[in-house]
Amino acid sequence: MDDLLTTAEKIRSMEIRGAGRIAVAASAALRNYALTLGSLDIEEFNIKIEEAAKVLVNTRPTAVSLPNAVMLTKKHTSLTVPEAIDEIVASSDRFIKNATEALGKIGRIGAERIRDGDVILTHCNSHAALSIIKTAFDQGKRISVIATESRPRRQGFITIKELSDHGIPTTLIVDSAVRLTMKEVDLVVVGADSISVNGALINKIGTSQLALAAQEARKNVIVAAETYKFSPRTLLGEMVEIEDRSADEVIDPKLLKEMPNVKVKNPGFDVTPAEYIDLIITEVGAFPPAMAFAIIRDYLGIELDHH
Repeated sequence: MDDLLTTAEKIRSMEIRGAGRIAVAASAALRNYALTLGSLDIEEFNIKIEEAAKVLVNTRPTAVSLPNAVMLTKKHTSLTVPEAIDEIVASSDRFIKNATEALGKIGRIGAERIRDGDVILTHCNSHAALSIIKTAFDQGKRISVIATESRPRRQGFITIKELSDHGIPTTLIVDSAVRLTMKEVDLVVVGADSISVNGALINKIGTSQLALAAQEARKNVIVAAETYKFSPRTLLGEMVEIEDRSADEVIDPKLLKEMPNVKVKNPGFDVTPAEYIDLIITEVGAFPPAMAFAIIRDYLGIELDHH
């Protein structure tokens, strides 16, 4: 359990960050934990696995990739512990393989939407979005990228480093310059933390105003998202919980103490309505947001319950 708790803490503290990496780390942690439970009977085994699953899922409430990865990993129908462990190991290995291969597939499908000479605007640091951009560049398309800082944690700095290392001409802008800059942009490509059944996108704070500016300027918005970013729980009417993060990310706590009448709100994510999104690129194809339900039904294969 110690290793699993270490992984959970790394996810909570954002040492492991990015929805895809979180999902893979959680699946691997649950698999490795299951391998240590061989001496238990099946009832005890199932209780321990459920407890471990809860620990992982509770670390980051908004990244739906986390509960999806955990659900897909822990699900088994075995009546003996050795068989249950084998099933969990196989499920985890399959999930991690599919998650790894998904980025390449998204890159190839999404690159079809990028034309030679395009200026692409991206936000935060999305491995799926960057896969599309890098693939288009590798195909010989002369593209350039405008990347936002993505305050308060400035994940945009990771993005510009990755793009620069790949040889792609990149411009960094502050988040509040998005509307002014939109006239220079041909296409917006962003990632996803979660996609609800109605096709709405939950992503890094600032995504919705970027999409609004793109709508106003008649620029297409493409979302890059593995199928495990879709949220089955929204079928039952649940809202995706928006994570509120620490004020320390925004302001020095000492300064805040000197201002008793000031509080800080630091939501990590926002919701972009489906009507602002032109296309969602997944590893199984490009879909309009209205097809979110079909993706949840056909590709996640998660049985919904009311717990």
